[in-house]
Amino acid sequence: MGNPDGGDFNENDTIMSTEANHLQSKYDQEQEEMHLKKYNTPAYREIRTRKNGLKANTMSNGFKKTTNGFYNSATNSSTEYGVKSKPSAADGILPPAEEHYQKTSFEEVPLRTACLTYLGFYLLMILGYLNQLLFVPKVAKEKNRDGYVSLYDAFESFYSRYVYRRIRDCWNRPICSVPGAELTLKDRVTPDYGWSFEFTGTETTCLNLGSYNYLGFAAATGPCADDSEKTCREWGLALCSPRVELGTTQLHLDLEKLTARYLGVEDAIVFGMGFATNALNLPSLLSPGCLVLSDEKNHASIILGLRLSGATTKVFKHNNMKDLERVLRQSVVYGNPKNGGKPWKKILIICEGVYSMEGSICRLPEIIALKKKYKAYLYLDEAHSIGALGPNGGGVVDYFNCDPKDVDILMGTFTKSFGSAGGYIAGSKKLVDFLRTNSHAHCYAATMSPPVAQQIYTSMSIIMGVDGSDLGRRKINQLARNTRYFRRRLAQMGVITYGHEDSPVVPMLVYLFSKIGAVVRTLTTRNIAVVGVGFPATPIMEGRIRYCLSAAHTKEQLDYALDVIDEISDNLGLKYSRKPIDPNPIEY
Repeated sequence: MGNPDGGDFNENDTIMSTEANHLQSKYDQEQEEMHLKKYNTPAYREIRTRKNGLKANTMSNGFKKTTNGFYNSATNSSTEYGVKSKPSAADGILPPAEEHYQKTSFEEVPLRTACLTYLGFYLLMILGYLNQLLFVPKVAKEKNRDGYVSLYDAFESFYSRYVYRRIRDCWNRPICSVPGAELTLKDRVTPDYGWSFEFTGTETTCLNLGSYNYLGFAAATGPCADDSEKTCREWGLALCSPRVELGTTQLHLDLEKLTARYLGVEDAIVFGMGFATNALNLPSLLSPGCLVLSDEKNHASIILGLRLSGATTKVFKHNNMKDLERVLRQSVVYGNPKNGGKPWKKILIICEGVYSMEGSICRLPEIIALKKKYKAYLYLDEAHSIGALGPNGGGVVDYFNCDPKDVDILMGTFTKSFGSAGGYIAGSKKLVDFLRTNSHAHCYAATMSPPVAQQIYTSMSIIMGVDGSDLGRRKINQLARNTRYFRRRLAQMGVITYGHEDSPVVPMLVYLFSKIGAVVRTLTTRNIAVVGVGFPATPIMEGRIRYCLSAAHTKEQLDYALDVIDEISDNLGLKYSRKPIDPNPIEY
């Protein structure tokens, strides 16, 4: 029998072709396994779950690229913000799983550094115990407490006195200016090794790389300051009442309408405190018999709110979609074990847009897909992402070009990108009306101060372009440009950074407890103010310096900071990264 091309059919050719395909398939599988093994790090646990590797045309939850859906046909990589970036899911080039993999930076701690970190920490503990035995601590002691439970945990007291105290000068540093691109530190000294501090009467102006002033609205001059001053003269500093009594003005109603319009939802409600927005509203939305799936890196305000609610909480690994689906599937199948396996009243997934300690961005499209698949609700905390992400400053929803109505509860704060205070919850009108009646933060807490509300209203109007200018757009673009430039320059130095390349929160790993203090103090002498983070805020192994970028920073300021960081990284041995370094100049 002849083939369509006119040649003779050869059975040997078919066998050889089958064997070749089998060998090629085996080779591809081995390459995928080697690829996974290379990136199998504890800090990036998601890589460990991808047993079938990563393919550009599929997602782990079954989504495929299509030409008529969200992941449309490939186009050229975007150049948004004026900086050529990697392809993204919003561009229709990559599915979210692949984008997360390519744009998120994590590295395993070197073994030598890990050993030295543990050794240094335990040495501090031993010295602390010796100090406690030989010298009387300069603190008050509990007296006449026989038969009573101790007021203070023994380990926490010891840790604060003999470990944290040694570098206590690196935290709680008072400032006497607005936290703009620069700030003014009040100088202080300690005559007794951290037990107490005295002001010297002098001040130091420093480049500010520690505040959450993402869009640069925290300023003493400009339209926000002018409008807030005018409102202060008209309405005063406070209303001295909760919202449900005499604490609601037309300004608060206008702010809620503008917030709902900004987020693209039906309604919104604002509160006077960001922390309380989570801590006091979650108990209104949850009750015993409800199940919450919470990311392991969620903020303390979320954890407190969940504890107050009485709901059952299960924690899934950070940004790990396979683990989230595993917990979801088991919870749906087995139900509530305390109620005989009956279904949960509701299942709520809680995650953050940008994680303030990790610098990572939540994988929102995949979370929405799982939420729909298992009929759960989604609570998204956009405290650090609203204003700071997305081409329109609309947060992680805008960044991934998702439909805001796919997120059941949108939460955020006004303390970062808006340079003010307070928080909001937005969503359907039914949800917001429920909170107006049942939220403790709305019914009992003091209302938002009028000048604070005005600061938010003006800054949000600028971001949206309602004021008729393009200042908001320029600030968003400037922040994105600063973020990518700063992160790429740090990677080129050879230091280890965590998080997503578009996240303005940039953790740089220093690991050793002593190096946190050394970096913060050295940078301060070079007029750069940063935040150091260590145990218990992070694991013992992951001490870090956290840089927060702002649209107010200029390239010259960033270059100065990067040059100083490069210098001290050489002196203190902070260049732990084993990734290949790009020798080409980084474009701004």
